[in-house]
Amino acid sequence: MIMKDLNKFEKFFTEYTELRMQENRNIRLTMVNGDMMGNNRSSNSGISARVYKGGSWGFASNADISDEAIIKVIKSATENANFLSSRENLNKADLPKTNAINSKDFSTTKPRKSQKEMIDFLGAIDAYITKEFPKLSSRTIVIANLDMEKKLFTSDGAESYSMIPRTILYVVMTITKNEQPFELYEVYGGLGQFEDTFNQPETLFPKLNEQFNHLKNKSEGVYPQAGMHDCILDADLAGILAHEAIGHTTEGDIVKGGSVAGDYFGDKVASELVTLVDFAHTSLGEQCPVPVYVDDEGTKAEDAVIIKDGILKKFMHNKETALHFGHEVTGNARASGFSDEPLVRMRNTAILPGKSKLEDMITSIEDGYYLMKSSSGQADSTSEFMFGVVMGYEIKNGKLGKAIKDTTISGIAFDMLKTVTMISDDMVWSCSGMCGKKQMIPVGMGGPAIKCQVNIGGK
Repeated sequence: MIMKDLNKFEKFFTEYTELRMQENRNIRLTMVNGDMMGNNRSSNSGISARVYKGGSWGFASNADISDEAIIKVIKSATENANFLSSRENLNKADLPKTNAINSKDFSTTKPRKSQKEMIDFLGAIDAYITKEFPKLSSRTIVIANLDMEKKLFTSDGAESYSMIPRTILYVVMTITKNEQPFELYEVYGGLGQFEDTFNQPETLFPKLNEQFNHLKNKSEGVYPQAGMHDCILDADLAGILAHEAIGHTTEGDIVKGGSVAGDYFGDKVASELVTLVDFAHTSLGEQCPVPVYVDDEGTKAEDAVIIKDGILKKFMHNKETALHFGHEVTGNARASGFSDEPLVRMRNTAILPGKSKLEDMITSIEDGYYLMKSSSGQADSTSEFMFGVVMGYEIKNGKLGKAIKDTTISGIAFDMLKTVTMISDDMVWSCSGMCGKKQMIPVGMGGPAIKCQVNIGGK
């Protein structure tokens, strides 16, 4: 646990300075067909300082957290900022002042499990899968835990401490039919350490049954018909759409770099049913998957209502992009590791629930698809996207039909959102979101199901 008092180094600050100490602790256990193929535990920790002067940044970091090393890091970052400022001559205004003070520790209060006990948990899951689903050709089970602990002190007077853990269980099942393999993965867990996230293996058995049934249906399924169709995107796909295709285009640094969202500010970009929010830490009274109370610049994290009733209302900002656009700081500056500089990053991005029932949404479609799970996704700054779809069903005459095999969907997100005619009244968060914008970092994404028109790739 990070115990060092960072305040005592304030006397070495000569410009706007952020001093951050961080430790990321990882556990990853991998079992393939009953054999342990990976048993890893690692830690990455250190100190960093970031200094701003007249529009130029200086940054330095060190894995050594002795007082002498911290003083050296501060001085190095300051020297870097002074040097760049003298060469670049940007002469920009001072950054917005923020001085949030907060402490959030999501560590478990239960006795910690040993690595052996976690391996035994994997073994129990594997034994159940082996017994109940003998037709599987392979199975992979992974436990992945990340504890992200940070302490921050800034020259503005911001002070924060956070310990945000996440524990994920990945289960991949493969079945072979007519010499063709069919695979389906599922992810379980979320916010918390292993002891809080997983209790007894038996609690997962019904979910494993459901996963296998979807896989069996998929192996007997059909390829969808290529073209534009009425579709329902379940929470998993609606969440990745909100993150990849809309969220990234509305990050302040991406907008500054020429994102199409810059041209749409204040315009209608979606159906009036659509309100899209990047939540800081709490959504509809519930804790978000990745709660951020103070960002890595010392700003109090606030919800950013990006789209309100179909109108593009807000971008996500750190201090520098807020200064550039003359907007409020939203608390979206986040760094993955101690040696990374904070970037404008999403936290928990989702469309707000609507008023429709999922059953009524399915009934409303004569010929279309219910798309449930994505394998991957990518989008660019025009909001053009392409996502893999690994689980879904036909909808025929208002009823679910055959499962579909792997396919893709694509389009322009801002155009697609204008076709939304129904949004379900539930809210489902993914437990395993990761974002790879220069640095891999946990994010929350999810939401309700949405009915819209989507271009499907077919076979």
